Amino acid sequence: MATDATAVDQIARFAADLTLLHDPSCHATPLLLAVSGGPDSMAMLTLAAAAFPGKIAVATVDHGLRPEAADEVRMVAEHCAGLGVPHHGLRPATPIAGASIQSQARDVRYALLAAQARALGAPVILTAHHADDQAETFLMRAARGAGLSGLSGVRARTVIAGMTILRPLLDWRRAELRQIVRRAEAPFVDDPANHDPRHDRTRFRQLLDGHEWLGVAQLARAAQQLAEADSDLRATVDWLWEERAKIDDDNVRIDAANLPRELGRRLARRAIGTVHAAAAIDAPGWTEGANIEKLLESLYEGRRATQAGVIASVRSGVWRFRPAPPRRTG
Repeated sequence: MATDATAVDQIARFAADLTLLHDPSCHATPLLLAVSGGPDSMAMLTLAAAAFPGKIAVATVDHGLRPEAADEVRMVAEHCAGLGVPHHGLRPATPIAGASIQSQARDVRYALLAAQARALGAPVILTAHHADDQAETFLMRAARGAGLSGLSGVRARTVIAGMTILRPLLDWRRAELRQIVRRAEAPFVDDPANHDPRHDRTRFRQLLDGHEWLGVAQLARAAQQLAEADSDLRATVDWLWEERAKIDDDNVRIDAANLPRELGRRLARRAIGTVHAAAAIDAPGWTEGANIEKLLESLYEGRRATQAGVIASVRSGVWRFRPAPPRRTG
């Protein structure tokens, strides 16, 4: 990377942003960067190689869905070789097929990255999500009626597939990342899927590009503030769970007296998930993001309700969750 004043400032900024999330000097093992070959991740590689020489490794995933992906893995590998950075090309053992290809690809990608990180002893994985990604995610989820957790968008620090994932570029804009790779003369490829109007994200990206008044930085900041509020709520729910929840095998009782609705919602979700797991209920399925508004309304009105094979009832201000009895047949 060129060492003009702008580049030096950007390297220092990246180092500071990453150190807020994780201090590489505290670990002898490398950071693992997820680099697809796109301009965003190649910019992250450029900055990280300059900021933390000898402390990074790179992994590139070929999902097996596009024939040109193999060339992209090779391009990243060759660039890493020039930088003196270890590179690992990853590919799933079995083809990705069926419904929800994009969701499957994401799960496979993080599973492969996590396995590679463990093999290297890497404590964290870095991805190149940035402010524009954050703004797009915020608008997409708002359009779907997402709640607080959804509107919190992409988290700077999270855990996926059992590994800590860091996003040190969430305050960076897409345009400045592209300028970094061009200035460094680093190769990159533009994924044609990023311009495919069949994808929701593409449409919201075009909306932001065509309406600067929406303010990418402001939307990203709103998502960050909501993430902080969500983290505070999660901590409050953890405390309330310890104080108010009583668990007896596959039965959960919660003292719900004077609970605000959002805290009640989150405790009810946790109780349903706890009973569902303890009772090994196979069907109906349960996900943390399931809509429980009808069940919640019933509890606040003193009525019982059933969701995901769990029956919830209320008595004297105590919510009880237990496996629903099997339906009679014949």
